[in-house]
Amino acid sequence: MAVQLDELPATFTLPEVIAAGGSRRAVYSWRDSGKVVQISRGVYRKADAAETTYLDVLAAARRAPRGVVCLVSALALHDLTDEVPPAVQLAVPRGVNPPRIAYPPTEMHRFDPATFDIGKQPFEVAPGELVNVYSPERAVADAMRMRHLVGEGVALAALRTYLAEKRGQPAELMSVAGRLGRASALTDAMRVILS
Repeated sequence: MAVQLDELPATFTLPEVIAAGGSRRAVYSWRDSGKVVQISRGVYRKADAAETTYLDVLAAARRAPRGVVCLVSALALHDLTDEVPPAVQLAVPRGVNPPRIAYPPTEMHRFDPATFDIGKQPFEVAPGELVNVYSPERAVADAMRMRHLVGEGVALAALRTYLAEKRGQPAELMSVAGRLGRASALTDAMRVILS
């Protein structure tokens, strides 16, 4: 028996439909009739799904299921920056071949497999729809250790915002940075900001 549209999640991929017993023809029919919208190559969203401001993040994450939202994109999800990244930034473990994603604009970063899962957590980008994102602590630690990619000002502003918030946990931030092997730059910056 073929899968029905109401049996699928709000956002789904063509391979998921086929695995559930559906067909390409059914998906294209739903798209052509306006029941679903194609948000990236092979990724579809029901037309009546709840609105989300994170549609690009959702589309990119569905294209790269092993990816984790990182760097400025993660900072933005956690409200730790006012920067709007020009592309969705995803991390994959070194050794994994990420998909090439033309739309939405996406930057892929290869992270060390030994530390890849540190701080990885689910984030709700739409009602009932989760993507993997690095925690606020991991996002700030990554921004500080990868200042050459995100910019010194962005990294320091994210650190200041994190430390100023009630939810900020400096000890957890230092623990994450230590596990990543890059605590010294963060320690120096924290001393300056907190003094």
